[in-house]
Amino acid sequence: MESYGYILDIALILISTKLFGLISRKFQMPQVVGALFAGLLLGPAFLNFVHETEFLTQLAEIGVILLMFFAGLETDLSELKSSGKASFVVAVFGILVPLFLGFLVAMYFNRDGLMSFADNSNVFLQNIFVGTILTATSVSITVETLKEMGKLNSKVGNTILGAAIIDDILGIVALTVVISFSSSDVHIVEVLLKIVLFFVFAIIASGIFYVIFKNWLDKDAKHKRRYVIAAFAFCLFLSYISEVYFEVADITGAFIAGLTLSPLGKKYYIEEKLDTVSYAFLSPIFFASIGLKVVLPKMSMVVIMFAIVLTIVAVISKIIGCGLGCKLFKYTNKESLQVGIGMVSRGEVALIVANKGFNAGLINSSLLGPIIIVVIATTILSPILLKMSYSSKKEESSLLAEETV
Repeated sequence: MESYGYILDIALILISTKLFGLISRKFQMPQVVGALFAGLLLGPAFLNFVHETEFLTQLAEIGVILLMFFAGLETDLSELKSSGKASFVVAVFGILVPLFLGFLVAMYFNRDGLMSFADNSNVFLQNIFVGTILTATSVSITVETLKEMGKLNSKVGNTILGAAIIDDILGIVALTVVISFSSSDVHIVEVLLKIVLFFVFAIIASGIFYVIFKNWLDKDAKHKRRYVIAAFAFCLFLSYISEVYFEVADITGAFIAGLTLSPLGKKYYIEEKLDTVSYAFLSPIFFASIGLKVVLPKMSMVVIMFAIVLTIVAVISKIIGCGLGCKLFKYTNKESLQVGIGMVSRGEVALIVANKGFNAGLINSSLLGPIIIVVIATTILSPILLKMSYSSKKEESSLLAEETV
């Protein structure tokens, strides 16, 4: 009977995410916040009803892949191109400021008599790595929030999407550079070459698929369902190739797949059909899975203080860094704030980076608790702050009216 436990897990996740989503909407917050709380409540951090399993993790991964595929589908290529330079500068400042401020926080706490980050004698490298963790951005939560508010395909939305993709690439480079100093097995040149080759491959593959889709599938009006199958298969294919062969995040491949099909008229049909699967099944599992990962260890007062300070710096550094990048391109104060908030969420990306550092001996297990707190806080705060940054009394009523039950 235990082999059927996953069925009950999925049922609990679907019911709780929807229930908490409706509750969060009552408080004029994005429904994704409720879904995140549902995962926290069901998981080991609170009730311990549902545990993270390989099957749920795999479903969650498909969920986030599909979410970023939709983001690519809904992106206006001309708008994305127009915000390209701004996105790059936003991503650069969104990495440099958190890296520097995170380093300063780590330098203060990582000293004799206060706390120790690792047995490694290279304290400077440990401090740099903590800053590297703060450079991470998990844009999936922001994408869902903007989509829920109808603001995804906007100047701010396109800037966030572009910056997030670039942030992901620069984050990989920064992580590789830091770890390469502690391990001779990591080669920065090889990593950079893989990133370049990935984009070359992605452009060629996307071009071929676009031609095939437009000249063959797009003309067959009688069999529309094959559009959906072909599009989703291409999304999964590009996601797999990017992660396995080029070590670039699978969501980057998914976004590019969606971007490839965004100029086609059939994208609305594809999105409509796939959205049912995403909304009713995969997305709730993905958002709940973030909460299911949380297992808070016992922490001393010093470690708790470190976690609080690190969380504050994690939020402020992205807002300042990304906001500063926006101001250089004459974005309004409100737009700069919205972009900065949209990049605040660290999500699973920070956990992956932290795990890499743990395996490399740059941090010890005592640091995992504070990092988990940063992940939880930024993941929950980002959609709330983003909604607040958009909402005015006039807008709130219209946004609530647009939200689906």
